[in-house]
Amino acid sequence: MSDTEPDAPRPGGPRATGAGRRHRLRTGRGAPAANKWWTLSAVCLGTFMLLLDITIVNVALPDIQRSLHASFSDLQWVVDAYSLTLAALLLTAGSLADLYGRKRLYVIGLTVFSLASLLCGLAGSALMLQLSRGLQGIGGSIMFSVSLALLADAFRGKDRGVAFGVWGTITGLAVAVGPLLGGVLTTGLSWEWIFYVNLPIGVIAVAITLRKVADSRNPRARRPDWPGFVLFTAALSGLVYALIQSSHESFSDPVVIGCLAGAAVLTPVFVLVELRTEQAMFDLSLFRKPTFTGGLVAAFALSASVLSLLLYLVLYLQDVLGFSALGAGVRLLLISAGLLVMSTVSGRLSSRMPVRFLIGPGLLLVGGGLLWMRGLDAASQWTHLIPGLIMSGAGLGLVNPPLASTAVGVVQPEHAGMASGINSTFRQIGIATGIALLGTLFSGRIKAYVSDHADTVPGLGGHAARISTAVESGTITRTLDSLPAGIRAPVRRLATAAFTSGLDEIFLVGAVIALAAGVVSLATIRTKDFAQTPS
Repeated sequence: MSDTEPDAPRPGGPRATGAGRRHRLRTGRGAPAANKWWTLSAVCLGTFMLLLDITIVNVALPDIQRSLHASFSDLQWVVDAYSLTLAALLLTAGSLADLYGRKRLYVIGLTVFSLASLLCGLAGSALMLQLSRGLQGIGGSIMFSVSLALLADAFRGKDRGVAFGVWGTITGLAVAVGPLLGGVLTTGLSWEWIFYVNLPIGVIAVAITLRKVADSRNPRARRPDWPGFVLFTAALSGLVYALIQSSHESFSDPVVIGCLAGAAVLTPVFVLVELRTEQAMFDLSLFRKPTFTGGLVAAFALSASVLSLLLYLVLYLQDVLGFSALGAGVRLLLISAGLLVMSTVSGRLSSRMPVRFLIGPGLLLVGGGLLWMRGLDAASQWTHLIPGLIMSGAGLGLVNPPLASTAVGVVQPEHAGMASGINSTFRQIGIATGIALLGTLFSGRIKAYVSDHADTVPGLGGHAARISTAVESGTITRTLDSLPAGIRAPVRRLATAAFTSGLDEIFLVGAVIALAAGVVSLATIRTKDFAQTPS
């Protein structure tokens, strides 16, 4: 008998009797003991595909930029179209999974993501790629909202710690091989293959899920909160669009002002609607638990700092220092190595010590690593980044596994879908707003630097705006070819100095975000907030 039947045991309900029901309580609702490791395999495959796609895309962005003649804002939208749709749909997808079954929704998410990956590879324009990335986000939102809930439902006690430890190691492995694999595929074949590689992984994950994973759902699940979904999506979309648009216009632009004002109005309206509805997709009562709030702060900060900065690190390595996609991928293995090692350690420790002593220090390590990477100038080499990359990667690895268990550990298993969906939503909000905000600051700093130093290059004249745009968009080499030969060398030095100046500024902003979140996590995450799991 599955947990979807009316007399399945429920927390707070009548005590189950009989050997069969005692067995279900021991092995976990909806997941017989024989199948729980297959569940872990299917979830890890899906997670591996998602994270592999993120790191691969970062390494390939300069090649995509040149192939599709994309602007800097186009690159931002290639990343943010995915993150925005993922964040907007995660909460609703979690509700649908609780209502119709997590296994069913997970298969749908895997299928949509895989088909969208095919469309990304076939894209012939920046717009087509952005739309396909948005479709990937739809599939990814379903997978993200269901994956941790499937693990939480399948595993109990010590096994849950082991499962999350394995999951954390897999996430580290995906990030570790992503830059290298992306470099190999992009340099050896073409950027399209970074998306095609998802297809065989998706097929295997779907097959395992259909054959081996037991279904689970919340017997008391409610219908999706569509008004909340519309308000949340509109508010987040307005904010991200305004931040990206401001990097080309200014914050005084009427469209930017309108979008920011819309987001400012819609956000409190969304909160009021969630407080008044009985079918809220966002259970605001969870914020009464400091641990839940601290986990959300950590999830947001991790994405808004080091993960958002990966885009700009890749542009620096390829557009400024001239490395190929493979060369950039090899150098980014430094951050991956720290992440992989510490994910393994943290995954084992997360079941033996308070998780705040992993999450808080991990974020402090990330912030320290970003500060260490500052100090770049026109003469800097990539070796300047080595200590900071290793430190940031170690911090990232220290945070990831315990943060995953924190997402569902503060609620009873039947609410795991919503809890994991909210946590994953904040991760994607961090990526979407981080990419947009850092891009605005980065662009503004480049423009200011070029404008302030244009008079140091004789004959540059009215080309300052053109140089700024070329630095942002990665077309400085083509722009230099169109300038008089006598000023090409000093203009290149100016462009490099402007880029590193902008990179230094966003390193500082990312570090402040991570350090502040580390302090908040240490202060708010408490062991006593974790829900007691059934025996």
